[in-house]
Amino acid sequence: MSGTRLVASRLDPRDAVYSSVIAAGEPWIYEILKGQYLRIVDLDGNQAVDTLFYNASDPSDRYSAQDTIRSQRNIYLTTGTRLLSAAGTVLLTIVADTCGRHDTLGGACANESNMVRYALEKRHMHACRNSFLKAVLAWGHGLDKRDITSNINFFMNVPVTPEGRLTFEDGISEPGKYVEMRAETDVLTLISNCPQLNNPCNAYHPTPVEVLIWNGQGD
Repeated sequence: MSGTRLVASRLDPRDAVYSSVIAAGEPWIYEILKGQYLRIVDLDGNQAVDTLFYNASDPSDRYSAQDTIRSQRNIYLTTGTRLLSAAGTVLLTIVADTCGRHDTLGGACANESNMVRYALEKRHMHACRNSFLKAVLAWGHGLDKRDITSNINFFMNVPVTPEGRLTFEDGISEPGKYVEMRAETDVLTLISNCPQLNNPCNAYHPTPVEVLIWNGQGD
């Protein structure tokens, strides 16, 4: 796992100003203020948490997988990674990580990919792109389907083969593992807690995750 940096947080969950459990298959959208800390906890292990970030003051300035990968010269995310937008804005910095590897290439499941990857009859099954769209339409503020771009898959293991292909392997996360980020600007966070029932990486059993938010030091 090249570039893995396991770092535990010093923040106490009892001091969090916000906490919520996101059921498997459900979306979550929330604005994280500059200086606040966001922790995503894999409660039961090996759950994929599809996530997008937007500059809250200009949602068209959103997370860019290409710029983030190019900046850090690593296709995986871990402690120290700065999550960049297409305009070069540093949206968040990963400050703690007890899993050590997060995917930024595999994308989100969709009705179409369910059909192509698994079987024609799987097309109707709920998918992360549906959850993303449901959340942004409920949020309003002009966001729509065009704003659902390449996402991060926290806790997901997507190795790249020597031939340059992506493979979806068993997860490396465990119950209670987490990733924690500091917002470097006001950030709109959009999560789809993946409902995928066809991928063996989660033993065909999607599970809940928890999100916690702390104010910055001195707030």
